[in-house]
Amino acid sequence: MTHDQPGDGWTAVLRRQPARIMDGRPEGGYTDAFEIICCDCGDDPARDYCEVAPELQRVRGPYTIRTGVAGYEAHLRLHHPGRDGFPAVTITDAG
Repeated sequence: MTHDQPGDGWTAVLRRQPARIMDGRPEGGYTDAFEIICCDCGDDPARDYCEVAPELQRVRGPYTIRTGVAGYEAHLRLHHPGRDGFPAVTITDAG
């Protein structure tokens, strides 16, 4: 399952890290790394890694796919402790 825009019902996403973001859109392809974008933490998927605060950079990663999935699940638990049925991991190439 993928989501392209905030407002599709998600607040956190694990996505391939774009080479860079220009005017809110990925530019230059994607890296082999993954990043966690969490709107609940104040992150904005339209902003490039270097444009977000250091606290959000630590959340974003970068991660390998394996550590990214684990980090994504752990991050969701921070916002929803004790909640069962976390949504399926969302991996997207779109920003």
